[in-house]
Formats: sequence, structure tokens, C-alpha cells
Amino acid sequence: MGRKVGAEYLKNDTCQFTVWSPLAEKVEVVLKDRNEPVSLIKDTQGYWEAEVPEVPPGSLYKIRLDEEDEFPDPASRSQPEGVHSWSQVINHYSHDWQDQGHESRNLEDMVIYELHVGTFTSEGTFEGIIEKLPHLEELGVNTLEIMPIAQFPGDRNWGYDGVYPYAAQDSYGGATGLKKLIEVCHQMGFSILLDVVYNHMGPEGNYLSQFGPYFTDKYHTPWGSAINLDDKYSDHVRNFFIQNAIMWLEEFHFDGLRLDAVHEIIDRGARHFLKELSEEVDALEKKTGKHYVLIAESDLNDNRLVTDYSKGGYGLEGQWIDDFHHAVHTLLTGEDAGYYQDYGKAEYLAKTFEQGFIYDGIYSKFRKRRVGNSPKGIAKNKFVACIQNHDQVGNRVLGERLGQLITFEEQKLAAGTLLTSPFVPLLFMGEEFGETNPFRYFISHGDPELVKAVQEGRKREFEYFDQKAEEFPDPQSKKTFEESRPNWNFKEDQSKNTLFEMYKLLLKMKKEGAFHLFGAEDTQTKFDEENKVLQVTASDKETTLMGIYNFGKMPFRATFSEEKKGEILIASADKIWLGEEEFPKERIQKTEVPAKSFMIIKI
Repeated sequence: MGRKVGAEYLKNDTCQFTVWSPLAEKVEVVLKDRNEPVSLIKDTQGYWEAEVPEVPPGSLYKIRLDEEDEFPDPASRSQPEGVHSWSQVINHYSHDWQDQGHESRNLEDMVIYELHVGTFTSEGTFEGIIEKLPHLEELGVNTLEIMPIAQFPGDRNWGYDGVYPYAAQDSYGGATGLKKLIEVCHQMGFSILLDVVYNHMGPEGNYLSQFGPYFTDKYHTPWGSAINLDDKYSDHVRNFFIQNAIMWLEEFHFDGLRLDAVHEIIDRGARHFLKELSEEVDALEKKTGKHYVLIAESDLNDNRLVTDYSKGGYGLEGQWIDDFHHAVHTLLTGEDAGYYQDYGKAEYLAKTFEQGFIYDGIYSKFRKRRVGNSPKGIAKNKFVACIQNHDQVGNRVLGERLGQLITFEEQKLAAGTLLTSPFVPLLFMGEEFGETNPFRYFISHGDPELVKAVQEGRKREFEYFDQKAEEFPDPQSKKTFEESRPNWNFKEDQSKNTLFEMYKLLLKMKKEGAFHLFGAEDTQTKFDEENKVLQVTASDKETTLMGIYNFGKMPFRATFSEEKKGEILIASADKIWLGEEEFPKERIQKTEVPAKSFMIIKI
């Protein structure tokens, strides 16, 4: 299972320190409450280690390199005083886990809810999330996905600037608060996933390069030099991140990981890092008897991610499909700047319903090249789809959610398109009640030059979207962060509460299998490009299921069959959902689907 790194508390106030620094001549542990440093012993692979007595949990320490500079531990489990200060020894074995009855959940059975710990509640902590679990239980989601929590500078950040991947953010409640959250989630029947970042490290407090060749100039990512996964010494860099994944799953009891932007995990070796990670997690499954889920975010539309090892794939359980989001978003908003120019057709929504990827080797106007490969043969429930997520909302100039961009009728249409689709649904916090507060990009860096660079860099990012930045929210401002919290008084607003009730019903129907036929390989689609209407039809021996999604401005007349009549399972334009129509309860042969609405019919 590889080599553990960092400070591992054993027992009787004894701690095992392991640091990888292959080029150092001397490595010592400096304990804050001791006068003399403790020398570590080097092995042939560049690991320095020693078992040190009289180191109780809570002890603060740093790592001294070559009798000169002192740094926090790269594999620190706790940074109570921030990214530049002392690391802390914690006892992972002190928590008496009470989640033994929790059963692993397959990806295909998940309804995922993405949230940001710092803004999800007014407390902005792991334990603060616990009070909202009854809301999520009522909604019908069964899986939480929390945005990255690796220790970052300050107390406000999306999490993608983390620099201590083994340390749970101290301002969120650290390891103790995180374990309480996971335990309560499991006791209530929720699965919980963690978003992890193995493609780059944040800039402030990042001392990895002081310890060894963690990065390589062979490749560059949008964040600078790439993580070293296939250059000299890369075996041990790979081990550093794989052991991190194993720690979150084994020691913290996470049910799986969401792997950020894997297209920037650059590895040209024969055994790709993602495959090695997947195989190591398989070995952990055998060890623990538990099932874990690995979900990749990728903009490559590469079927290898979720293809079996035997067919040359990496064996991950699932991947995000941005194509679905972009197809729905552009039909609803009409936006066509940036990468949205590649979408906006009812034909494309039909294609993603059929197979997940739209770009399966076809030419992209935005990228000016062909993109993707064929997903043929891949089960649709290996794809995770959404109509909102942190990126698609927060990477807008003003961080507008769909609730700010489209009408109430269109919000219901968007929800229906997602939740009746054959994919694993992911909701973004507040989406279920049409939240209109923005979700913006925010930081709390301590370096003024870095803050300035981030501010200017964010403005440049929006240029290809033709979005003007006169009202550009300052990422460093606390106000930008505070404005990104959902408003939990949604039940006082009739339309927001109605949308919430629709989400509840759709999720209940989905879990009961009402829309499972749409997952069949032979699902048929028809589209009317001029009127922006999509029809989806699937059948088994006994039943035909039809979905009609009208993104256009005119009603759409639908006829089912001359021999059989159909039952309307749900229609978003019905008065029960604050629409203007009253649809018949009896079985019918034809109906009209109003503009900006969807209808599901069982024939």
C-alpha cells in the first residue's frame, strides 16, 4: 500500500516522523517545546524517519533542512496557526467511530449535493453542516460532496489553493470537526465524498519544492510547473498523493473522492497516475471490505477514465460531463460566448441524453480542434451531470446562479431535464430552492503582491466571455465571501418553496425508478431545432416512457399513440407547480406542452 509520510502518532506519547527529502544532507524535527532538534535517519529512497518518544498529541513541530531553514511538514495533519507556522501532531486513533452500520453506496445510486463548507452555513464549519442534514434528508439527496478542505491561507477560499493536502482546514474545525460530520452523515444514511486536488498546489505556504522535486518543468499547467508524476524521483511524489487519498478514505471514512481537473494531471508513463490510484483504492477495498467511489472531473471527454483496466482504461467509477451542463445552460440563457459557442442546439441536448458526450471526436469551434472520443458501451450512470456547480457559477464575473439568469418556469424546466436524465445528478447548494444569492470566487491571501496578481488574473479570465469587469467583485474582500452564502429562509417565498417541493418529488420518483428507462442504450430522441424542443422515448416490453422538454417560446403539441393512451407523471406547467395549466388526470392520447416547461408521460 505504499509508504506513509508525515507525523503518525503511535501510542504512549510516541510519534513516527517520516519526511521525503532525497537531496537533503540532514533533516531534523524541531519540536516547539524542546531545546534540541531530533535528527531523522535517511534510507536509500530519500525518506528520513525516526520514532520519537515524549511527543503527545497536540505537539507543535517543524522540519529543519540541512541545519538551516525550518518549514511546516509537507504531510502535516494539522496547521492550527496557518500555512506558514507550526505543524501539529494529532492522534487519528482517538476518535471512537460510531458508524459501523453504514453501508457503501454505488455511484449509480447516488444523488450528490455539492457544498462549500465556509459558505454553506453561517458558522462556516464542518459541524455547522450537521444542522442542515435534515433539510438534505427531506430533499432526497443521499450523498454530500464537499469542496476541497486541504489547509489554505487565511480562512476564506474555494479550497483549490490548498497547500497541505493532509490537513483539514483548521478554521473549518480541523480533523476533529470533520470526523464528527462524517460520522453523523453515516449515522443518517448519507454517503460523503471529498473533492481533492492532485493537479497543482496553491501558491502561498507551498514549501514542497524545498523538500524535493515535487514539480517538473517538463510540463506546465494553468497554475505553473506541473506536479512531477513521470520525471526523476516521481515514484515518491506519486506515493505522496496516493497515500493522501488512502488517508481520507481509510482514516476519515470518506466514501469516495472527486478528482479535480484530471486533464491537468500530466503523466506520460506506461501506468498513468489515475490507474495506479484506482488500483491502490481497489486494494484498500479488499483490506477494509468497503466500497469507494472515484469520480474524475475532465474536459477531455476521454472514455479511458471509466473504462475497465482490461480494456486499457483507468477503472474510475465515474466522471463529470460538462457537455450536459453546457447544452442545458445555453438553451436556457442563449449565451454563446467562450466555450458556450460550441452548444446552444436542441440537437446537442438530444445527443447528450443518448450517450453523455456531445464532443465525441467532433470539431469544436471554441478549441479549433476535434475533442473527445466515443462513449459507446459506457453505462450512462457512470456520468455525473449537473445544471449548476461551483465552477459554472463562480467562474462568472458576478457569480450569478441560474436563479438570477432565468425565469421560474425555466428553473423548473432545468430541474426536470437534470433529474429525469439517465445520469447521476449533482446539485449545487441552494439550487433546490432557486437560490439567487451569487456564489463568487474568494480568497484571503496574506501576500499583497499575490492578492494583486489574483485580482488581475481573474479579470483576464473573463475576457473570452466578453464579460465586462467594471463591477468585478474583489476576491480578497470579506464582503465577496459573505454574499456567497445561501439564504435559508426560502420557505417564506412561495416560488422557491414550490421549486423545492418539485425537486423533492422528482428525486423521489427517480429513486423509485420512474425514469430508469431513459438509461437504456436504445433510448430514442427527436428534436425540433427551430422550436427548441426535445423528445426522449424509451420502452421495455410493458411500458413506454416519453419526456418532452420545451425550451422554446411556443407550445408543443404531442401525440403519443393511436392505440394507447398515456398518463402524465409530472408536468412543470401544472398549477400545482404555480404554472398556468390544469392537465387531465385521466389517460390521454395527445397533449400540449407549454413553452419553457417539461412533461413526462408513461404510455
